[in-house]
Amino acid sequence: MLRHATAPGFGDPPGFKLGDCATQRTLDAVGREQARLLGARLRAAGIRSAKVYSSQWCRCLETARLLGLGEVKPLPALNSFFDRPDERARSLAAVEAFLSRLPRDGGPVVLVTHQVTISAITDRGVGSGGGYVLRLNGTGKPPVVAALTVN
Repeated sequence: MLRHATAPGFGDPPGFKLGDCATQRTLDAVGREQARLLGARLRAAGIRSAKVYSSQWCRCLETARLLGLGEVKPLPALNSFFDRPDERARSLAAVEAFLSRLPRDGGPVVLVTHQVTISAITDRGVGSGGGYVLRLNGTGKPPVVAALTVN
């Protein structure tokens, strides 16, 4: 479970629209390099390809693509609920349901999402371009087995 790479700023501008990257915070050159580096580190660790799912936010989709691990599939459950507290419970229930359905003995799955989602699932903070390796256990709250950073 990865947080999108560096996208300068905080939150999104008022009136931003999914699918219109010009209205959102997006990756800068540092963020794009972080995503490429993280993909290279995952490949060096033996992950040549994975099922890759991403939030629909442009910064997450770009991070996921730049990892270079496989086709990226948007997964609305991974969307941010920052500044949308009324969506938190529904979003987390959807993420937890998705995690609980993943096979424990399947191939690698990469989820690119936002700090709020990762913190809610792992009970840990995470910086831009970082994340956690989770051990799937048939529940919506799999345990953290390792941290990932780009620094």
